[in-house]
Amino acid sequence: MALENEYIGGVTWGFPGHRGTWNNSEAERSMEQMSKATAANWTAIAFSAYQATPQSTEIPYWQAPTVSDEEVHWAIAKGKSLGLKVCLKPIVNCADGTWRAHINFFDKDVPCEPKWSQWFSSYTNFILHYASIAQKTGCEMFCIGCELVQSDRRENEWRALISEVRKVYTGTLTYNCDKYQEDNVTWWDALDVISSSGYYPEQDWEAQLDRIEQVVQAENKPFFFMEAGCPSRTGSAAIPNDWTLQGDPDEAEQNRFYQAMFAGSEAREWVQGFMLWDWPARLYSLEEAAQNDDYCMYGKQAAGMIKEYFTSKTV
Repeated sequence: MALENEYIGGVTWGFPGHRGTWNNSEAERSMEQMSKATAANWTAIAFSAYQATPQSTEIPYWQAPTVSDEEVHWAIAKGKSLGLKVCLKPIVNCADGTWRAHINFFDKDVPCEPKWSQWFSSYTNFILHYASIAQKTGCEMFCIGCELVQSDRRENEWRALISEVRKVYTGTLTYNCDKYQEDNVTWWDALDVISSSGYYPEQDWEAQLDRIEQVVQAENKPFFFMEAGCPSRTGSAAIPNDWTLQGDPDEAEQNRFYQAMFAGSEAREWVQGFMLWDWPARLYSLEEAAQNDDYCMYGKQAAGMIKEYFTSKTV
């Protein structure tokens, strides 16, 4: 199952998915505002489960702070009630704050050391749990992983995981590789759609799209950006993946990044859309928008342009 010629005008909702922040009036209003402000036709419902460190091998997804299954069911139903197609996106993170791209183990098993086999066993249980929910709730897409850069080289384990997921989920499958990694994944053929994180500097979009295009042509698969966005902060358009960058609130900077990203992608028919990053379950007020320097576009210049662009692509 694939996207064919469908355009994804999507926004990521709910991250990081802390228990108790979904399935309430604030979260309901947030998703309604996302739909209204962006004219999205898709949403990626994203949340985290936490392993203790990058070398831990247990992912206790059933524990707080991860959102409960009830909250996940609620978010999917809410998205569908707004006419949105849904990609369910469970993400593993490290409780100690280390970025998940650094989850890593020895390539050869060593006694008394944590092993890839142990981690993938736990990760498979984690992913299958939510793949089953995605199937039961009719999610149109399921994302099997996000920016797990050091694991990308473990081709056999990923292929085995995908095979297991297909036993419980019949929709469209993708993996969200990290920026600059599109040509490092050797198992795209096992999935339905290629997707990646589009945090490329505003001046570098043409070069990066040239590089990604070669991957898309070689694999002959649909492609979209599962993440893409920029903080509304001075300096962020040049390094949009750095959420720690110091700078003043600057919604014009965010708007400029989106202009560059959309302009570059417009000429590439193979770019079938975006799942923009991101929209929290608990929104700031409109009065606070000008001082908010995060990725969310609510009440900022970029929101109007996104709505216009998505409308032009999906109507």
